[in-house]
Amino acid sequence: MIRRHVEHVMGMPVSLALRGRHADDTAAWEQVLAELRHVDAVFSTYRPESVISRLGRGEITEDECPPEVHEVLALARRAERASGGAFSAWRDGALDPSGVVKGWAVERAAAPLSALADTDFCLSAGGDMVCRGLEQPWRIGIEDPHDHTRVLATLDVRVGAVATSGTSRRGQHIADARTGRPPTAVASVTVVAGRLTWADIDATAAYAQGADAAAWLGHRVGRTGLVVWADGSTTTVGGTAP
Repeated sequence: MIRRHVEHVMGMPVSLALRGRHADDTAAWEQVLAELRHVDAVFSTYRPESVISRLGRGEITEDECPPEVHEVLALARRAERASGGAFSAWRDGALDPSGVVKGWAVERAAAPLSALADTDFCLSAGGDMVCRGLEQPWRIGIEDPHDHTRVLATLDVRVGAVATSGTSRRGQHIADARTGRPPTAVASVTVVAGRLTWADIDATAAYAQGADAAAWLGHRVGRTGLVVWADGSTTTVGGTAP
């Protein structure tokens, strides 16, 4: 039997599916929510009192920030180098590490779930998810960005993470930081990796590459994925087609 929980946190729906020995454990779910609320208080760009907002306004220095801010900004700098500057948490002098925070936060929040013995879980936030399916894999659908009623492909995930970047749900919010312009050749990028932090970063970074999305993602070690182009065609990266 699968137990499900849903809550709205960090401005997005967060859901959890549990099965196995501790499927009825609600304490772990509360710990997940508490961690995500803490992350939101630190990193929300919509809260003027958040640490990241105060840092962006120059009211505090990076040295005065808590350790998690240093960790996220270090990840952002690594991602910027790896993407050749297409991915960046700094645009036009403004700081916005949102492209790093979601996947990192959900992976971090999943720690109490990983501690549940003999229990499988799938924790999803805004469509990005971290999974453990030791008993049986979780079946994950990849939505068609051109038609939300259609599933383009499915994949089975036992232990790992899946992240999708695109604009079909949230509108155009991703730009190539080198040019400041949104890509037009690509509709969505889904990445499967061992860690959600990097699955999410690489999905966004690949999307920002535009026409080079599949080529760039193909050089990322340990990643597989699906690129959906603006014309509706698809390219599978690594592994076999889902």
